[in-house]
Amino acid sequence: MKILVADDEKNIRGSIARYLRLENFESVCVDNGLAARRLLQEQVFSAGIIDLRMPAMDGLQLLRWIRDEGPRLPVIMISAYGEVPDAVEAMKLGARDYLVKPFDPEELVVRLKNIIEAQSLRDRVELESRSEAGLGEGLGTSAAMQELTRSVDKIADTPATVLITGESGTGKEVVARMIHARSSRNEGAFIAVNVAGIPDTLLESELFGYERGAFTGAERRKSGLFELASGGTMFLDEIGEMPTHLQVKLLRVLQERRIQRLGGTESIPVDARIIAATNGDLETLVRSGAFREDLYYRLNVIHLHIPPLRERLEDLPLLVGTLVRKLNHKLSTDIRTVDSEALARLGGHRFPGNVRELENLLERGMIFAETEVLRAADLALPAETTPRPEPTPAPATLEKLELGAIVEALHRWEGNRTRAAAELGISRRTLLNKIKRYGLDL
Repeated sequence: MKILVADDEKNIRGSIARYLRLENFESVCVDNGLAARRLLQEQVFSAGIIDLRMPAMDGLQLLRWIRDEGPRLPVIMISAYGEVPDAVEAMKLGARDYLVKPFDPEELVVRLKNIIEAQSLRDRVELESRSEAGLGEGLGTSAAMQELTRSVDKIADTPATVLITGESGTGKEVVARMIHARSSRNEGAFIAVNVAGIPDTLLESELFGYERGAFTGAERRKSGLFELASGGTMFLDEIGEMPTHLQVKLLRVLQERRIQRLGGTESIPVDARIIAATNGDLETLVRSGAFREDLYYRLNVIHLHIPPLRERLEDLPLLVGTLVRKLNHKLSTDIRTVDSEALARLGGHRFPGNVRELENLLERGMIFAETEVLRAADLALPAETTPRPEPTPAPATLEKLELGAIVEALHRWEGNRTRAAAELGISRRTLLNKIKRYGLDL
């Protein structure tokens, strides 16, 4: 990793460079802000260590340029003055940390590693959020999912804690990411933790971090995930699996918005919105004593429930279209549409694994498909799967039938008006008029 060091004192630059070299960092040193700006335009750096007072362009001016025009770069600001207003201004302009000279070079390296780790996590989360954004926008057209989407819009920009329930594979994390993306915290990190997927012995140190020497092998301070999620959102999946002793610590986070690292005495403020999810019954766990009642009520400020896919099969066409687009990108395939027989076969499947199972079925089918149309034979559904008898529908008006046909055609052709119109046997202009008439936003 390459670090930019900008300081007008030669001995400081040399000292920092030597310690960085010991930690296997490459450093490039300059003595003024203008030179630093030029390097940032020419090269790629993992982080910057920037002095507050420099000739030509000082550290605050350089930070402002990085924020407004420069590359995304985590920065530690250093200064011999240590005045509070300077530190506050630096943090407002985007500095991730602030150290006063003289400082311990070892402490500088520890903080540098922390900000690089945090930036790497933010970048990864942002990439994942972008790749899943399409699925979040296409939750479904059923009444239940439309109501869920409206609820997400209402609560997204509030600080309220949210509890999402639903069977495994229904898309609880997708909904959590929607809440984050539609909130004012969307510039911050979205950190997802599967509570059941981390051993109890490691979960506490992962969530709360630890100080150097807190336990055998703790060779340096490590920030916990709650700290890294400050300014963003912490998603705790399978919350019902959290050990009792950690439930107490989570309750403190919710009540006081502070954490304490393992082996530390400092109370550290954290500003992370907490969203929890479970596929179990927390109320039953509360009654059995396995889950704290006070924590349950703290988490259950806003409750969102995602119904299983088998109860909202009318969402299948939209979900299939959305997932096919996502998988085309992932697999580098070019599936254009799904034929009617394949959709019918999918409609007859009960989907015990919900949307996750649907995605897996489509992924396998798209890998083996030999044409740009995904067919029923490509899906390899279980042999016992047969279309379920549909309940006798209420008489539909011609308008409802027409609207349904238009929506399905547009979904099949991924919004392509020309192809949808050709399938429907109408002109493109007629289709556009009908889209406007029905107020469709596709």
